[in-house]
Parts: sequence; C-alpha cells; structure tokens
Amino acid sequence: MAADSVPGTGAERLAALADERVDHRFKGLPPDADGLTVGELTAQRRNLFSGGFTTPVLALSAERLAHNLRLMETYAVRHGLAFAPHGKTSMAPQLFQRQIEHGAWGITLAVPHQVRVARAFGVQRVFLANEVVDPAALGWVAAQLAADPAFRFVCYVDSVRGVELMDAALRGAARPVDVVVELAAGEGARTGVRTEAECAAVAEAVAEVDTLRLVGVAGYEGEVPDADPERVRAWLRRLVALAVDFDKAGRFEGLDEIVVSAGGSAWFDAVADVFAGIPELSLPVLKLLRSGAYVSHDDGHYRKITPFNRVPEEGALHPAFRLWAQIVSRPSPEQAFANAGKRDAAYDLDLPEVQVVRSGSTGSAGSSGGSGSGERAADGITVTGLSDQHAWVRTAAGADLQVGDWVGMGLSHPCTSFDKWQLIPVVEQDGTVVEYIRTYF
Repeated sequence: MAADSVPGTGAERLAALADERVDHRFKGLPPDADGLTVGELTAQRRNLFSGGFTTPVLALSAERLAHNLRLMETYAVRHGLAFAPHGKTSMAPQLFQRQIEHGAWGITLAVPHQVRVARAFGVQRVFLANEVVDPAALGWVAAQLAADPAFRFVCYVDSVRGVELMDAALRGAARPVDVVVELAAGEGARTGVRTEAECAAVAEAVAEVDTLRLVGVAGYEGEVPDADPERVRAWLRRLVALAVDFDKAGRFEGLDEIVVSAGGSAWFDAVADVFAGIPELSLPVLKLLRSGAYVSHDDGHYRKITPFNRVPEEGALHPAFRLWAQIVSRPSPEQAFANAGKRDAAYDLDLPEVQVVRSGSTGSAGSSGGSGSGERAADGITVTGLSDQHAWVRTAAGADLQVGDWVGMGLSHPCTSFDKWQLIPVVEQDGTVVEYIRTYF
C-alpha cells in the first residue's frame, strides 16, 4: 500500500509495512506467497534457493548490511562528524530508520518527492541537497514546518533568482525555510555558485527576505573536475573559508549552530580531514557528512573508489548486494544467457560481475554473500552486455556452466540497483530470508 494511505505516526507506518500483501508487483518473490502479508512471509523464514523464489531475484546480505551500518556510525563518531546519509541511494524507509538508530543526524535527499516519503515514515531531519524553486513543493514544505515544530529542513540555494522564487512561494509561511549557499565544485561542475562574490550576493538576497534563513554553506566535492586528493581538499578548504567569511560578516547571527556540509561516497576521508581543521567560529559548527552508498556498498564503482582503500586502518565496507539469475540458454561453448538484464541490474557505471554459480538443483542452503553450500567460483564466466531481460555471458574454455544453473552477480552503483526492486529479501549467510526491504522510487 502507498505510504500516504496508511494513517498514524512514522513508527506506525513502518510497522504497517509488514501488513502489505505479497503479489505480482514484487518480482522474484515466491508465486505461492501471493496473498500473504510481508510479515507472514517473513515469519516463514524461507530459504532463498529452496523456498520458491524465482529468478531474477536481488538479495541483500543481512550480515554485510549490519557491518556497513556499524562501520560508518563508528567513522562519523571518530571524526566528530554529524551524519546525514543520502537516502536517494535506497529510498527505503526501513533503512532510513536503521541509519538513524545508528546515530545519523537525519537523512539527505535530492528532490521533494523523496522528502515526502521520508516524512511519511517519520524522519524528523532532512537535508535536501538540491535547489527547490517549485511553488507546490515549497508550499508542502511550509505546511510540514508549520504542523511540526520539531521538523528540521535544510536545502540548497545558489542564485538570487532562486531566492526570489522561493520567497514568492513562501510568503505567509509560519516558519522560514533554512537554506545553505551551495558552492560549486568548479567551472563546468553541476549546480552551485561559481565564485565567492556571487555567494555573498546570494547570502545578501536571503538576508533581505523573511521567508528564508541562512544557516550555513554546503556543496558536493564529487563534482570537482579531474578530482584527486589535492583538488578535492582545495575545494573543501574554499568551502570552509566561505563559512568563516560569512561568520565574520555576521550572517549567522541568531542561530544555534552553523551548518557546513559535504561528503559523497568517494571522498569522505578528505571531508573528515578538512572539516577537522575548521577554526572556532562564533557558534558551534554542525559538520555534516552525507555519504550514502555505504549502506549496501557495491562490487564495482564504489568498491574501487571507497576512501577506505586509501585509509585501510579505518576498516572496510562490504558489498551487500547479490543478484541471482538463471542460465536459460547455452547456444555455444563460448556463450550463455542469464535471465536478468537492464530491468534488474545496475549498468550505468559497470556491468554485473559473475561471482558464484549454483547447480540447477537449488535444494541445498546457500549464501547471499559468500561461499556457501552448493556454490562454486565463477571461473572463466563474464558478463559482456545486458539486454532488457538478458545478460550476455562469455565463458572461457572449460568453464563449468549449464542451462538451469543459478549465477550470483555482484552489482555496481547502489543508486541504480535499489531503484529496480520494490521489495528486496534480506538474506542471512545460510540463505534464510529474515526481512524484506520496501523501496519507494
């Protein structure tokens, strides 16, 4: 059922997810589970490989998910950072709640629809890492702020024109909307103000209206052109200097704290280093990190660029996704086709990576995240392309792969993995499904 159709508090809506009926909307789930509630199916503790699940099916490792949540909580505490993980990665309210339980200040989102989902499930602090000039969306935000004094909402602003549009939409609102000036990561980067002088002009425009309140500065270092450690740190130092200049100019008078925010999933080590050097300002500084891909991590893009590769003493994130598909065609000794394609697997950065094979007889228990009973290494087996519903698989001489075998694939880019699946089994090491994660894209 839709979040907006469930009455009650955020906690009650989270609990109500267990009452949703399993049916044809949710791919990969057992056909004989149709009509059961999610809670009833969960209680059956079915095995992913012998419990009637159909391929393709995406699984999330229970152990690896728990590890990643603990690791980033520890990292943020160790470095004195507040943490607002980017929820657009998963758009899963159950994971939002788990991140908050692991110390997250709030949740970062990208567009107003995502904020509506978060609010429907009780998220009290939202950092919207984007500009908002849509009057309908701003009217909804204003209504949320008026109805709930405890709700904290912060968003970007990067132009005088944007300030004017926001002001026009928000006149008469009960509370001002908190904004941070977004500093662009450089010429040719994405959104954000290009120069410090223009940042000051935007800040002046905010100061001239009653509908907005300037609370800090922010940006996204992942957009730094030709990013390397020094270029990223140089931009982060610019961001800190902008906060210092604004503070000296008295732009934060009357606040309780100053927000300084950055941090995608590629350079959060640099964010921690530079933010550690923020000088004492007139108010406490909320050093807000926003990395989000960590929750599931991946077997491609983020595995290669994670800051933990540069500072291994901090720990290591574990890829938690595995996409299971079945070999449905073996037209030649060099070629095979699995029944998962672009509709099922992330493909915008890297192709899926075949990691393990299970024989066509899937009756024995197996693993969603490691080498378990019934699995063998996928030696000489490579995905070379994706059609809408097929993976093109190349097999080297001697590769052991037959029609009917299940292949377990690692995925690249969590942001485009979650969005293809509305109900994702969470699987323990022995293959037992212990939970189902509902997504809202």
